[in-house]
Amino acid sequence: MVYINENFLRLQKSYLFVEIARRIEEFQEKNPDIEIIRLGIGDVTLPLPGVCIEAMEKAVKDMGKVDSFKGYGPEQGYLFLREKIAEWDFSKRGVSISPDEIFVSDGAKCDTGNFQELFSNEIKVAIPDPVYPVYLDTNVMAGRAGELLDGRYSNILYLECTENNGFLPEIPDTRVDLIYLCFPNNPTGATISKQELKKWVDYARENKAIILYDAAYEAFIRDDDIPHSIYEIQGAREVAVEFRSFSKTAGFTGVRCAYTVVPRECVGYTKSGDKISLRDMWLRRQSTKFNGVSYIVQRGAEAIYSNDGQKQVKELINYYLENARIIKTNMQGLGYTCVGGKNSPYIWINGRMDSWEFFDLLLKRCGIVCTPGIGFGKCGDGYIRISAFNFRDKVEQAMDRIKTHLK
Repeated sequence: MVYINENFLRLQKSYLFVEIARRIEEFQEKNPDIEIIRLGIGDVTLPLPGVCIEAMEKAVKDMGKVDSFKGYGPEQGYLFLREKIAEWDFSKRGVSISPDEIFVSDGAKCDTGNFQELFSNEIKVAIPDPVYPVYLDTNVMAGRAGELLDGRYSNILYLECTENNGFLPEIPDTRVDLIYLCFPNNPTGATISKQELKKWVDYARENKAIILYDAAYEAFIRDDDIPHSIYEIQGAREVAVEFRSFSKTAGFTGVRCAYTVVPRECVGYTKSGDKISLRDMWLRRQSTKFNGVSYIVQRGAEAIYSNDGQKQVKELINYYLENARIIKTNMQGLGYTCVGGKNSPYIWINGRMDSWEFFDLLLKRCGIVCTPGIGFGKCGDGYIRISAFNFRDKVEQAMDRIKTHLK
């Protein structure tokens, strides 16, 4: 008989967004006349930048001509895109990243979930709480999380992020091998200073650990003192892998394009102590399991790396940041404690009640969908996340409903 990977049975009962969808469907069936405003999952609503559309239209025509047709592309991504990424996202900020250290993919979610495949099941993993569920769940699937006891896995070190520490994970007093960090943070919207981030880089170098740094929301940073990349920190090239995405930057959630940076200095170790290049391992993994992102999509992503492209992307980001400001201002006006909403599209709200209870309250009384904080970890209980990804009139309408029903 065929045996299953029983680690999948260790996963908690329901994936967060599946449960949200179930509750929305149940509510909609009972209340078909109520228009639901979705401020939950972080999906964008505005169309793609015009420069991207023009570039992809041209790329489609390229595919119709013999001399410009493209078949299978390089698994690492076309050089024309990787060169632009290296220049615009890093070199222009004083950071040295080579195009051959950049891997184009179909999503940061995939890469952050898949990168753990490179490591032994015997390593100790540290994951913030609350945090994006993919980090934890993929380690559970791999079999390195241990037993589920009272909502937490026995082999995972949870880095608790609370109001008391400004929702910033603290350096552990024990040794860990693999560390997940996400800034600007999903779900809390918290950001980290260069000084605080340096502490993590120093810890990783001292302990020969690796940091998986999710910077998917980097484009929302507006404050000059907040690092856009972990590689702005000296020594990070030795110990950090960085994940970026075009999903929120340029609205590519339905188009799919992202990239991962794995510097050549970044290494893991065999049990005998030999250094192994993680860049080379990731290249081998991708060339085996991934067929690359389409030429058309990569041409669309390349288009944002121009003066017009940067201007159009900034307009998109500013639109969502204004939505975030409106949400945060209104929720604070009702007496709720909030973080995020600045340098981030997410507002993390202390609901002063059980997370799912507050989720149901907003859904049933206001027709508004948020994301319950408990879905991001034990420390998220009592909080909700509201997303700024919607049209302005919908955001304003949602705030009017909340002020009417929760005043």
